[in-house]
Amino acid sequence: MARTAATKRDTPGSNTPGSGAREPGGRAPATRSSRFRFDPRFAIGLALVAASIGGVSAIVTNADRTTAVYTARVALAVGDRIDGSDLLTTQVRLGSAGNLYLTPGRLPADGMIVTRTIAAGELVPASAVGTRAGETVTNIVVELSGKPAAAIGPGSVVDVWSSRQTDRGVFGPPAVLVGHAAIVRLVEPVGFMASDGGMSVEILVPKAKVAAVLESVANGDAIAIVPVNTALGE
Repeated sequence: MARTAATKRDTPGSNTPGSGAREPGGRAPATRSSRFRFDPRFAIGLALVAASIGGVSAIVTNADRTTAVYTARVALAVGDRIDGSDLLTTQVRLGSAGNLYLTPGRLPADGMIVTRTIAAGELVPASAVGTRAGETVTNIVVELSGKPAAAIGPGSVVDVWSSRQTDRGVFGPPAVLVGHAAIVRLVEPVGFMASDGGMSVEILVPKAKVAAVLESVANGDAIAIVPVNTALGE
């Protein structure tokens, strides 16, 4: 009897655990399919890649963007009225600084007036031109009692000092005759002035100061100019 029971337990096809039983019909039991799990790190990585590509694209686009701005065809002095014929259009990369310069779209049909000296080839700053400023100044040539500082040249801003001649060869204390006058040009000395070491300069002064300057010149006062600003690198 013991043998019979053992034989029955070992019979193939029995449903005892570990016997490799099959479902009816001979099919293997179904296994549970694995589900896809969403990883937030994957989405963050994609977002970082997209942001990086967008940033690089924006930098390249901005680097290639140029703005049409005006440059001075010739040197321009304070009080000059200019229009498109006095200017050249140049394409430059200015980025956010584009509004600091004169562009074709900002030049009125009747032109503008220069409010400070602009060198030939210089980008025209928007702050150096206006519609009315400059109409109240005029050019006057004055003889200096000595040579000006080497840093002074066209476009320099100077204070004009005057020492009143109280007697022949006798001068009073100096005082500022005109403050913040613009130098138009230096007049090279010739003849007696060349041997005397003097020099004349053409300056722009407010019309309200013209009478005082002409009186000082007629009186033979000693006139000197002192730079207010100095060009970079000088």
